[in-house]
Amino acid sequence: MSKTTTFLSGAAASATAIIAITLLTGAKAPPAKFEEIDVGRINVREPDGTLRMVISNKAQYPGDFQQGKEGARPDRADKAGMLFINDEGTENGGFIQKGVVGPDGKVNAGLSLTFDRFRQDQVIQLLHAEQGGTATSTLVINDEADGLQMDVKQRSERMAEIRKMEPEARKAAIQEMRDKGLLAANRVRLGTTAGKSSALMLSDAKGQPRMLLMVTPEGKPSIQMFDDKGQPAKTIDLESK
Repeated sequence: MSKTTTFLSGAAASATAIIAITLLTGAKAPPAKFEEIDVGRINVREPDGTLRMVISNKAQYPGDFQQGKEGARPDRADKAGMLFINDEGTENGGFIQKGVVGPDGKVNAGLSLTFDRFRQDQVIQLLHAEQGGTATSTLVINDEADGLQMDVKQRSERMAEIRKMEPEARKAAIQEMRDKGLLAANRVRLGTTAGKSSALMLSDAKGQPRMLLMVTPEGKPSIQMFDDKGQPAKTIDLESK
């Protein structure tokens, strides 16, 4: 046997021994390092296999997750991004984004970063949208129902039932849910408008707008207050006395 053959045989035996020792002792192999990697989707999991985060292109972007079960979300089919999943396997926020030039030659784009209440929908959203030649950037803060009282899936199913009701019954059912605090209510909206004003809208616990602070593109500031029915009650601007 040549020296080269002897060396290769010894190296192979040594490698086999190292692998065996690693398997027997449970020693961890050193983490792989990459300068660059191209992937379609990355699933981040706990040691027990629980899915905690997904980073994906639009072709492989997942649906939503409720207690470990994935549901269909066809409205996400044209978006790429990241999905956050909590300890029980329920979606609790994420990041989505898209951007194209439509057949009309106008931009259709958007980015949305959201954080959800437990088993519920988003309570914080950072949003940028461009459509039809206009662009807006907004921070949205919402109140959401207790997810242990009624989660987002149960609410969606209930709303589907309500939509089939006659108008009066539908109105009463929605009001009942609102009175029980089972519907989302926007509380704060801060950002730019399609008309290029900057605005801060503050709403009450029912989601009823009560105060609007605005500065127009020309620099005119104003404060507008609304009554409990959403009707303008008082306006303060530079021309007010």
